[in-house]
Amino acid sequence: MNAEPGRARNEGESRGPRPPEGEDDRAPSAPRPAAPEDAVARKYAVEEVNRALVAAAGRPRTVLDVGCGIGLNGAAVKRTGARVTGIEIAPGSRARAGAVLDEVLAADITSDAAVREALGDRRFDLLLFADVLEHTADPLAVLCRFLPHLEEDGHVIVSLPNVAAWPVRLGLLAGRFEYAPSGILDDSHLRFFTRASAIGLVERAGLEVLRVEQNPMLVRAAKGLILRGMGAGEDPTDLASSLPYKTYQALVRPLEDVVADRAPGLLAFQHVIVARKPPRPRRMRLTVGMLTMDEEESVGAMIGEIRRVAPDAEILCVDSSTRDRTPEIAAGLGARVLRQVPPRGHGPAMELLMYSAAARSELLIYLDCDFTYPAENIPVLRRLVEEEGADVVNCARTRTRPAAMPVPNYLANRAFAAMAHAMHGIPTSDVHSGMRAYRCSVIRAFDFDGEGDALPIDTLLFPAKCGYRVVEMPIDYNERVGTSKLRKLAGTVWTMIRLLRALPVGDRLGDRYERR
Repeated sequence: MNAEPGRARNEGESRGPRPPEGEDDRAPSAPRPAAPEDAVARKYAVEEVNRALVAAAGRPRTVLDVGCGIGLNGAAVKRTGARVTGIEIAPGSRARAGAVLDEVLAADITSDAAVREALGDRRFDLLLFADVLEHTADPLAVLCRFLPHLEEDGHVIVSLPNVAAWPVRLGLLAGRFEYAPSGILDDSHLRFFTRASAIGLVERAGLEVLRVEQNPMLVRAAKGLILRGMGAGEDPTDLASSLPYKTYQALVRPLEDVVADRAPGLLAFQHVIVARKPPRPRRMRLTVGMLTMDEEESVGAMIGEIRRVAPDAEILCVDSSTRDRTPEIAAGLGARVLRQVPPRGHGPAMELLMYSAAARSELLIYLDCDFTYPAENIPVLRRLVEEEGADVVNCARTRTRPAAMPVPNYLANRAFAAMAHAMHGIPTSDVHSGMRAYRCSVIRAFDFDGEGDALPIDTLLFPAKCGYRVVEMPIDYNERVGTSKLRKLAGTVWTMIRLLRALPVGDRLGDRYERR
């Protein structure tokens, strides 16, 4: 039962009305004048994490939480490994946020000079505006003020309360539009947004909207009754740590999300907009990655082939060898080697490969170390991302059956691709390809769980269903050097699990999936 729409990443903390550009902190257009700091600190009885916003954050390296309040959302994103910087003007909130975030800066977000002084030339992977823009007189100016501090391809998440939610509509039918201490008609809100106008705001800032999530307005409609029954507690975070709240989040909230997704304009409490700085053509720092396990007879030659077609690339091997000198050979040839011993399987190894590459590169291309995927494709994949703006390139082996692939394997791959098409509307012909290219900002936009096999299902379907441009191109598939490590039964079981688990992610019928 999400509590209040708070500032920044909280659905709860008060920020008080923001002044218009260049004026003092009494905003004439506010429904009420700004409260003193001690009153502001006690304005909301309940504060909680903005669940949809945090779920959309992925695994960024660096985050700027604009109007961070007491830091609830920033702390949740920090647990993914991100370095989180908050901006907060209220001293009491800033002190609490400083205890849970990496740093908190004091700055007036309505002032160009104050933001420049606070941030200098710093840039971040992710900017968060969680329930802050509606408290400002000029939301577009505030949003645009921070965009120079966004990395190339960086993401922005904006959460705004939905003034078209059904309780507000019913109130209007009855002739009521009354401000309240909290909620959608919070008395410190200066601007109001529907789903369409919230999207329009983000687009007018020059950002590319990828998808829109929501926090539902179902159980929340009974918030007053629930709080009277439970009591709010002395600390505004007490309710969120209670057993009834945790039970609600685990058992009821997932069902609410399914219902609210059917009509978010009516049933959403908050619209959470995921957008990014539009990609531009440029040369990108490239990592070429391989998973290796007892590949002594092929690893040296594969590294040589990669060096020939991509001499500027960093080569990264996630190695689980236990019986030969694969890691020593790779390191001796200049590759960066990350050991995963004892072996944990394909999924954890791929997770480590992808996020390790995304931590220091802009583009990842991975392929197997057994010559089944020709390294000659690397420049083609690189061009598709750097020059043509693809976010993911999926190399399909199975448009027709390759001679090097046994018939049962081919039939199984085509069957899995058909399931993905039927269940998710993504017209792929190969969901298990071992050669792909990824814009690293796309990897960081998701929190992929590598436990188990068949992780390539998630890393293909999630971007395709969440607004990114995915290109599929056919490639040759050659005879392997060495022995296969494929776990057929485990791979089949995990493929089905991942196909099912991907159903709630994004939108069916991804319209940016291109087959070449």
